[in-house]
Amino acid sequence: MPRSSEELVDLLDLETIDINLFRGTQPDTVLQRVFGGQVAAQALVAGTRTVEPALSVHSLHSYFLRPGDPTVPIVYDVERIRDGRSFSTRRIVARQHGRGIYYMTASFQVHEEGLEHQDPVPRVKPPSESPDMGELVAAQSPEDSEKWLKEWAALELRYVGSSGPGAGVAGDKRPAHAQLWIRVSGKLADDPVLHQAAFTYASDLTLLGSSLVPHDLQISDPKVQSASLDHTIWFHRPFRADEWLLYDQVSPSASGGRGLALGRVFTEDGVLVASVAQEGLIRLRH
Repeated sequence: MPRSSEELVDLLDLETIDINLFRGTQPDTVLQRVFGGQVAAQALVAGTRTVEPALSVHSLHSYFLRPGDPTVPIVYDVERIRDGRSFSTRRIVARQHGRGIYYMTASFQVHEEGLEHQDPVPRVKPPSESPDMGELVAAQSPEDSEKWLKEWAALELRYVGSSGPGAGVAGDKRPAHAQLWIRVSGKLADDPVLHQAAFTYASDLTLLGSSLVPHDLQISDPKVQSASLDHTIWFHRPFRADEWLLYDQVSPSASGGRGLALGRVFTEDGVLVASVAQEGLIRLRH
């Protein structure tokens, strides 16, 4: 996976093959399938390339259909569903080996002024007082630490807390709750599309894990078979992905081998900039 912000930017810079047709490269990785955040971010970039510059994405809804092959490029086919005066809609299909592996529908809007309200930001420790996720992984397993540094060095994560046994999100009555700070580990250009795509990439890394918190399990646990099934993001306000974002994650339900996870994303000064939802497979191996 990208080891720096520069490599992440290169990963998100798609090749134009033809009108509405794009190709995404693959990073060096030991993962057995394409990371879901990568295909979602590249699909968003492909869709954005087909709308007028005055429009920006306000929501994306997607399904992961098949495991992606990390050894070959991904082709993104964009269908221009509708272009209106205020909104445009695109459907993006990611294909490998002649088959669809991922579908996204994205909606874009011209900037408008309107009514404003938002949830208050949770009271948490700042990033400077929160432990680095890589250091926590290293404390548990040097082998996992090496893999973490290889795969996720383009991102910085700081662990805040969870509602798991002994983890202590103070005063939280929800059984499945996890909080962390996240940002790209390097300076990005000012292009808002790049920041939206970079966050989309990062948004898939930890969200499903919140559904395992009350069961004292982790996504990497060999007892768990996990996979993202769908992924939705609503973008509320502008933000920078290279500045700290609080990812406040809860899982209201797990059943049928699936977990539902919801995330609220706040800037360090308390602005709610995005909301995320995902259902994923959390099947126990027998």
